[in-house]
Amino acid sequence: MAESAREGIDITRVVAAPRDRVFEAWTVPEDFAAWYGGDADVPLDRVSMEVVPGGAWSLVILVPGVEMPFHGVYQEVTAPERLIFTLKDGSAPEDVEGETVTVTLTELSRNSTEMVFRQRGGHLTPEQYAAAEDGWEAFFDALDARLAAR
Repeated sequence: MAESAREGIDITRVVAAPRDRVFEAWTVPEDFAAWYGGDADVPLDRVSMEVVPGGAWSLVILVPGVEMPFHGVYQEVTAPERLIFTLKDGSAPEDVEGETVTVTLTELSRNSTEMVFRQRGGHLTPEQYAAAEDGWEAFFDALDARLAAR
């Protein structure tokens, strides 16, 4: 039986923080800049977020000698349980909508939240999806550290 082509990324994590706080980490520029990019630098003055349906977001990750811009549009904002937004990096063609990211947060207890992350679009090769998944895992490690520190 032939293996089907990879179409996206699915990651589920339990985060040791209240659901409202995890949602803020996705929607407040100071928090988002602190964990998006993992160990890389995301200058707060290079982050823009209009967290409403149809609102735009953008940021730049800085690694030595390289700027990596990301941007997209919020499609759904249902606080504190769900976000859907598009995601494009600087290499994506202008006529491509980009990937669609869905983040669903479920409160498990007062200080425990299940975070279900899904990225779809079919615009990446299986190898690019694997690399992007590794990147998201590193980002989510930084998210865990950010939430544990507060």
